[in-house]
Amino acid sequence: MLPLHDNSRRPSRIPLITGGLIALNVFIFLYQFSLDPFSTNDFVYAFGFVPARFHWLSVFTSLFIHAGWLHIIGNMVFLWVFGPNIEDLLGHSRFLLFYLLCGAAAALAQYAVSPDSRIPQIGASGAIFGVMGAYLVKFPHSRITTVGWFIILFSFELPAWLLLLWFIGLQFFSGVGSIADVAAQRGGVAYFAHIGGFFAGMLLILVLQTRQRLTVRRDLSW
Repeated sequence: MLPLHDNSRRPSRIPLITGGLIALNVFIFLYQFSLDPFSTNDFVYAFGFVPARFHWLSVFTSLFIHAGWLHIIGNMVFLWVFGPNIEDLLGHSRFLLFYLLCGAAAALAQYAVSPDSRIPQIGASGAIFGVMGAYLVKFPHSRITTVGWFIILFSFELPAWLLLLWFIGLQFFSGVGSIADVAAQRGGVAYFAHIGGFFAGMLLILVLQTRQRLTVRRDLSW
């Protein structure tokens, strides 16, 4: 399943940071895509987060590197669906801080599971799962238009709480199943980063100050 649209909430301000993050991720991916295979490999190892050679800068640079078209398209769709309303609550600067902190928490969660791994961890997924965790806390009853496929494509609406619990549940089951791969350093999806980012987002949205949504009637404003 892939979320396409939030049908219940319309942000009251332009999501500048969400749009900027998407643009930056796409720009870096297109640059990466233009490199030859050897340069791409060097680029990923230089800016991806490698637990065995922990460096704080790579924790954040890794959030802007993606492995392929499906990886970046999927991540950016999720960010566009869930990001604007969280940015609306936090404001632009606090949302950027929130996003980066969720990404850092995601990297640390994966590091805790495989501190000796030499496989680069890349992608915005951990930070975006943080946004999804915050969305679950603040907008559990929003309706999300979702596309699914089984032989043919079809769309339907789901409450946000059901969709988000489904996604984080998949991360738990897949994470447990991937423990052997993590131990053998065979690579794959960083499920524990997703889990860490999700719960970091749930916590941070409660800690960071959010603004109240105000609706002013035109006939009473002056």
